[in-house]
Amino acid sequence: MDNITQIAFNARQAANVLQTITTAQKSVFLNQIYSKLALAKADILAANKVDKDLALKQVEAGKLSSSLYKRLDLEGAGKFETMLQGIKDIDQLEDPAGKVQTATKLDNGLDLYRVSCPVGVLLVIFEARPEVVVNIAALALKSGNAAILKGGKESFHTCSAISKAIREALDAAGSEGLNLADAVQIVESRQDIDALLKQDKYIDLVIPRGSNALVKYIQWNTRIPVLGHADGLCSTYVAESAKLDLAKTVVVDAKTTYPAACNSTETLLVHASHLKTAFFQELAKTLVVDNGVTLKCDAASLAALQKEGVAEIFKEHKDKIQASDDEDYDTEFLELTLAVKAVDSAEQAVEHINEHGSKHTDAILTEDEAEANRFMAGVDAAGVYWNASTRFADGFRYGFGAEVGVSTNKTHARGPVGLEGLVIYKYRLYGQGHASGNYGSGEGQKEYLHERIELKGNDTIATLRG
Repeated sequence: MDNITQIAFNARQAANVLQTITTAQKSVFLNQIYSKLALAKADILAANKVDKDLALKQVEAGKLSSSLYKRLDLEGAGKFETMLQGIKDIDQLEDPAGKVQTATKLDNGLDLYRVSCPVGVLLVIFEARPEVVVNIAALALKSGNAAILKGGKESFHTCSAISKAIREALDAAGSEGLNLADAVQIVESRQDIDALLKQDKYIDLVIPRGSNALVKYIQWNTRIPVLGHADGLCSTYVAESAKLDLAKTVVVDAKTTYPAACNSTETLLVHASHLKTAFFQELAKTLVVDNGVTLKCDAASLAALQKEGVAEIFKEHKDKIQASDDEDYDTEFLELTLAVKAVDSAEQAVEHINEHGSKHTDAILTEDEAEANRFMAGVDAAGVYWNASTRFADGFRYGFGAEVGVSTNKTHARGPVGLEGLVIYKYRLYGQGHASGNYGSGEGQKEYLHERIELKGNDTIATLRG
């Protein structure tokens, strides 16, 4: 057995153990990981500094994007503590495995249950963002899954330091007779990815987190199901009835709080009526003059900012008011740049988003609830918001504790994927010597009862059959 096959096999063995452990045992392991990481903080941050210093040279040489460099940082104020807190938050969440979703009495003494269970083995491939190792490890363990992780070469030293601490914590599980040392594994080279993508015998789900090119490469090169999104091309539509102060607050937040994030707004759609008043120029001033955003405007919005009496406002920032081209509305800028387009209605906004968006997250700013509901029903995206920033599209903010990724797929998980997206289900049938041949429409055969068994919300097999 070659090395990569061995890694995948070992992960499967660990997954087989994980699907049998209790919620209490999961909590013990998560707390062990928390403690080991806290003790290793100095080593992890030292490794992170090495990665950042090397990455900065790559940025200066034009070989690495500034957005990837920003995602690499783990030394920023509160980032390490937030990463650790995510483990505690996940530990406090309800265990998603073992929940009865449906229950049917097929006949007396023959009961069928649909019960949530772990997916199995996850292969998570990501660029930069070394905290992903911790997020995935915690989410995987809580949901009963094993994980194989491949980070970008930019985060190699940080990921190695983090994985060392996690493995030490999982090694302690051996004292309880459980072999979980391989429940979370790290692989290093690009060649490892190609080999792992062929391990459909042992790996159940691939979760790519990174660039459009990374996600598409994985989607085209594996038979394993892929959960993820290629782009985070989010739009915010400022409707005719929108309040200016609200629009300023939401749009600035959506664009500037973390421009490199996949939930950052990349396209601003503005109702054409605002171009005829001070509304649009005030919104543009807040973005450009106060926050350093570059606006790539269509002909109508550009003319509104260049007309006499308005252009003077942007005299010192005229390089940040630019004409757009068609490509800008299909671009995930990941920086302080925003494509702007004027539309005549919410329906036009929906049409534009469905044509150019990435089905990630889109928002409408309006005082008209009926219009908001039409917009949210019409936009084909994992998240649709009314009077709120697209930056809320995040597992932690949704209360998931952390997220394994964001999915724009139309499968079992969509949007920010936390614990619930890491379980599927199996059917468990409890009988007393029943044989299928005894049922049918012929003489002497029995009919099925097919009676629904009432559930109370958090039922397990134990509570239903206690």
